[in-house]
Amino acid sequence: MSKKISSKIELNVELDENRIPEKLFWTAEDGGITNEEAKAMMLAVWDSKAQETLRIDLWTKDMPVDEMKVFFHQTLVAMSDTFNRATQDEKMTATMKDFCDYFAEKLEIKRD
Repeated sequence: MSKKISSKIELNVELDENRIPEKLFWTAEDGGITNEEAKAMMLAVWDSKAQETLRIDLWTKDMPVDEMKVFFHQTLVAMSDTFNRATQDEKMTATMKDFCDYFAEKLEIKRD
């Protein structure tokens, strides 16, 4: 019988009196991350029984809008890469990448 191995990722959210996130911290010891501060996070979990995505999207009240735009763009690019690795659907991946380019262009955040 083989021993099960597990890895823990921890999220900690400091809230103000109105339950608005003031600080976000995350730990992933296997990745060498311990109580690292972040300004925003998006977490998606697939519920196979209900056939739906459950999400937690948080950002601190001092997250600058210009940084949020870059965060969204980079997240969309990463989702395109993940979609390609998971499905090997090159045609849809290219379509998603085109949208990412369009998104960046419209928000004027493209960095060459």
